[in-house]
Amino acid sequence: MIALLQVVQDELDKYEHPFFDFTAREKGDDAVELLIRSKVAGVLSPEYRFTFSERELKSSQFPWTFQRLLYDCLTDYVVELFTKCP
Repeated sequence: MIALLQVVQDELDKYEHPFFDFTAREKGDDAVELLIRSKVAGVLSPEYRFTFSERELKSSQFPWTFQRLLYDCLTDYVVELFTKCP
């Protein structure tokens, strides 16, 4: 499992954001969970989580897939932070 976690860690090392922290952890025997946390104090939703399957992690397209999913997760996370919305 360490190898799968390292795949995500290697991708995360390529990213830095002034408002969000990115970490990863093992989830079961064949998946890695990506955690996105706000650096802004007092944000209502403390983190956003996404799970990568072993199949996704072993794909030759993973770096591209990772970026696309990271951007999608960031969009979802920000939208979920609305405290009032019609």
